[in-house]
Amino acid sequence: MEENKLDYASTLNLPKTSFKMKANLAQKEPLTIREWTKKNIYEKSLDSDKPVFFLHDGPPYANGDLHIGHAINKILKDIILKYKRLQGFNAPYIPGWDTHGLPIEWKMIQDLGEKAKTMTPLELREACRKYALKSVENQKKDFVRMGILGDWNNPYITLNKEFEAEELRVFRDIYENGYVYKGLKPVYWSPTTETALAEAEIEYKDVDSDSIYVKMALTDESNKKLGLYNTFLVIWTTTPWTIPANLAICLNEEFVYGVYKTEKGNLILAKELADKAFADMGVFEYELIKEFIGKDLEYIKYTHPLYFRESIVILGDHVTLDAGTGCVHTAPGHGADDFIAAQKYNIGILSPVDNKGHMTSEAPGYEGLFYKKANKAIMEDLTNKGNLLSTRVIRHSYPHDWRSKKPVIFRATEQWFIKVDGEVRENALKKLLDVEFVPTWGRNRITSMMENRPDWTISRQRVWGVPIPIFYNEKTNEVIYEHEIMERVIDLVSKEGTNIWWKYSAREIIGEELINKFNLKDIEIRKEQSILDVWFDSGVSHRSVVVERGYQRPVDLYLEGSDQHRGWFQSSLLTSVASTFDAPYKKILTHGFVMDGQGRKMSKSIGNTIGPKDIIDVHGADILRLWAASVDYREDVRLSDNIIQQMSDSYRKIRNTIRYLLGNIHDFNRNSDKVEYKDMLEIDKWALHRLEKLKETTKKHYENYEFYSLLQEILYFCSVDMSSFYLDIIKDRLYCEYKTSVERRSAQTVLSEMLDVLVRVISPILSFTAEEIWERLDYENKEESVHLASWIQEKPEYVNEELASKWSKLYELRKEVNKKIESERQNGLIGLSLDARVLINISNSNYEFVKGYSEWDISDIFLVSQVEFTDASDLEDTDIEGIKVKVVKALGKKCERCWKYSLEIGQDSEFPDVTLRDAKVLRMIKENN
Repeated sequence: MEENKLDYASTLNLPKTSFKMKANLAQKEPLTIREWTKKNIYEKSLDSDKPVFFLHDGPPYANGDLHIGHAINKILKDIILKYKRLQGFNAPYIPGWDTHGLPIEWKMIQDLGEKAKTMTPLELREACRKYALKSVENQKKDFVRMGILGDWNNPYITLNKEFEAEELRVFRDIYENGYVYKGLKPVYWSPTTETALAEAEIEYKDVDSDSIYVKMALTDESNKKLGLYNTFLVIWTTTPWTIPANLAICLNEEFVYGVYKTEKGNLILAKELADKAFADMGVFEYELIKEFIGKDLEYIKYTHPLYFRESIVILGDHVTLDAGTGCVHTAPGHGADDFIAAQKYNIGILSPVDNKGHMTSEAPGYEGLFYKKANKAIMEDLTNKGNLLSTRVIRHSYPHDWRSKKPVIFRATEQWFIKVDGEVRENALKKLLDVEFVPTWGRNRITSMMENRPDWTISRQRVWGVPIPIFYNEKTNEVIYEHEIMERVIDLVSKEGTNIWWKYSAREIIGEELINKFNLKDIEIRKEQSILDVWFDSGVSHRSVVVERGYQRPVDLYLEGSDQHRGWFQSSLLTSVASTFDAPYKKILTHGFVMDGQGRKMSKSIGNTIGPKDIIDVHGADILRLWAASVDYREDVRLSDNIIQQMSDSYRKIRNTIRYLLGNIHDFNRNSDKVEYKDMLEIDKWALHRLEKLKETTKKHYENYEFYSLLQEILYFCSVDMSSFYLDIIKDRLYCEYKTSVERRSAQTVLSEMLDVLVRVISPILSFTAEEIWERLDYENKEESVHLASWIQEKPEYVNEELASKWSKLYELRKEVNKKIESERQNGLIGLSLDARVLINISNSNYEFVKGYSEWDISDIFLVSQVEFTDASDLEDTDIEGIKVKVVKALGKKCERCWKYSLEIGQDSEFPDVTLRDAKVLRMIKENN
């Protein structure tokens, strides 16, 4: 009777799990962070008895909201360190922030408006300090929200007095090693922010500039010496405002220079450039009347085109035939090459531009004009004097301040420098040979930059930073430096911070004892007013952080964006080599920039920016972390809403697999129910082989920092090897076999081991999801967090290449069978695959072994009801040579429990609606209540 019919569904071992499909990451992750903090998980993950792996964090600037570049950087670091802790390393993460420098001071000046003009340096510094610390706290919350474990309660901050004191010790060492000097040299100067800039603070943009050709008359004496009359040297420049500072014209000693007769006088320029230059000048009739080698023209004199000032022709290797005339306008106060060339001739320096970019009285007739406006006035005067040959506007690349985004100028000022040229450069290049680079091209990049790097301008004309701790004799302007005085400054800074430089007078800082000791009592003493370059601040962190926290240098790894080849990587190397003669790091890993989905730079004006919070608030941090691990970070990477959706799909594949594993071991005890390897079914042994290979490859990819390859391995394992193959095949066993049978326990043993591996493998990347899984694992003596667990135990006894080869063929055969099943499903012959009976003709010797499987086992592999091996030739060809397949309707009736069709249905009188296998299981269930 119907009411007495057995409920077969209730007899199945269906999965049970509270690990729901709906992840709700955005809501659940903050609760996990709260637990990590409450339980001190990061602190517990460190063990001083373990070997140290130290990744030194490059400090982001404490200004504004985090962008997606910050996210990928910090997540990559976190992935590495979590893996290293799993591997048994004491791997601390000490996050840091760069808090001094122009951007913060400039923002405060703008925000404070007129009030800033009346503030004392100490008041302005206090405003900067408060702003910087507020930014640190805001950024810290966002980093923590990304699931990054670290010493967030004790980060390093460059404005902390302990950091500043060690920074001054580094300066002391470099100074006493003889590598610090003060000199008048042309440097990058920002008229907008009124300070010198380092090369690392420069970026290039295209601008429109006035391009002019100017003739400068030879003196009568020089005309006579060369056997000429009415002769002019022709120069070309895109900076007319530097003409007042012209002190020489530079030629290349090996070039051939021609004297050309024209309607504008006899003009001298390089022969190879003459045709192009005359075309630009609109001079169409010219005649070569004489030739000279550049060396022959050295020391001839000419008259300045604006002033009654005689100057000389000099020689220099920087003169090329790329553009212009081969006669280079030389203003030593406004160009590095000009300065170097002029030094050889003791010409001196003229730099008639002030801090704000206005012309000074040293440029008569233009005083007070902003340098750009001076261009027009100077060109008008050159025209009136008959010396301007032509003018036009050209577009070219020009240096800009990367903070203010405004053009900079070359301007000679007195600055403090670290002497890079010579010993420091040689030692730095030598130390780089021992550094490992990921990717490898990083070595060539930083090496070429180091080979061409000029001396490092370390002084800035601001107040928000670490002062350059130098004193002067006010009357003689001589530097007063004594080791004990420097130690006194450092001691004060370690107690009170660098405010002491503005709080106390020079005499108070030095102290009466040292004033008397070094005979300074009757000397008026002045303090240096410049501060150290912010790149010096962050560049000394290998000592201010690593050494101060008790760790060893060089550290194991620096990991930053590829722009740091010219920034932090260099400043760290130079401060280390110049102070302690060694490198600060063993390995450098770099990542590219984040572009939008179309490969464009993210820009607010375009509207294509995506912030970390935009992703985390909607999808959760694990999706952001998954994206960071999935991209080939060695190059520029892409991010878009569509890409994030793809990450969500990938996440779902991994989560679904783990959900399935958890659900099917709900009644499995790892200790009492485990099946020994020798007693396992063959496919279960294959799965363990595949799992062992996963351990091997994931470890290799982690070690090589190839997270994108690692993720591909995990996704393939979850979605192809497992979900589409192994887990599909063992469903019948898991659901239908008796719950304590060897067949079912064998599969559960595999699922349990698989889960144990996956939760650890994914934990550095999907940190929140892994923690959620870990909470659901019923292990004895389990660590309280997956991030306190150890790496997976290797089990080489599971490796069986012969078995792997066998099942690889079964996998390919299954694909061919599935094609035929799908074809017949489309034709309407069958519905589910269990409706099918598969006929196979095997004449390929490599596949003969397949005939050795029982019909039940092979039908499970193909997920069909019946399989018959036949010699019939009327089957359909497959892509495997020597194998033919045909799919027909299954024979018999459908089992009400396992849904397979079978001729056995009805043979068991007690359970006539099921197969004999299912009848046996049902009897066992009945007997055991």
